[in-house]
Amino acid sequence: MPHDLRENEQIVQLAPASDGLVRFIGRIRTPWTDRADCPRQERIDGHDCRIELDPDWQDAPDGLDAYGTVEVLYRMDQSRRDLTHQSPRSDGCTLGTFALRSPTRPDLIGTSIMRLPRIEGGVPHVQGLNCGDGTPLIDRKPDRCAFTPNAPEQPGDIQTV
Repeated sequence: MPHDLRENEQIVQLAPASDGLVRFIGRIRTPWTDRADCPRQERIDGHDCRIELDPDWQDAPDGLDAYGTVEVLYRMDQSRRDLTHQSPRSDGCTLGTFALRSPTRPDLIGTSIMRLPRIEGGVPHVQGLNCGDGTPLIDRKPDRCAFTPNAPEQPGDIQTV
């Protein structure tokens, strides 16, 4: 883990994590093998990525193709977790960690809402991820704004695609 800090960044000394267990259910396959190559903010019509599930979970995507978008939760396993204030590269201002969508988080949990163009051989293909190849998968769900598959539009709906 890099220990270099940008100007005005602050860290906290963390005790070892011991308050929960996360079971990884698969891996995310992306074109990026180095964290530095990952897009800062991927687009919902971006690169083709795959969600590869462990064998126990192979049938779990049944019915997921009825949704146009999905939410994926993953562990950002290459990020630091001790910054309370960060200075994003692009603008030089310093903000609290919870005011940013930075991969630096206390529990390294990432979430993305992405387009689900197809499922091939039980493997969902998605667009909109910006994590490294092999990132541990925690969960995936239909987009939280789409409460039913292919629901007709209602007044006040938020458009995700």
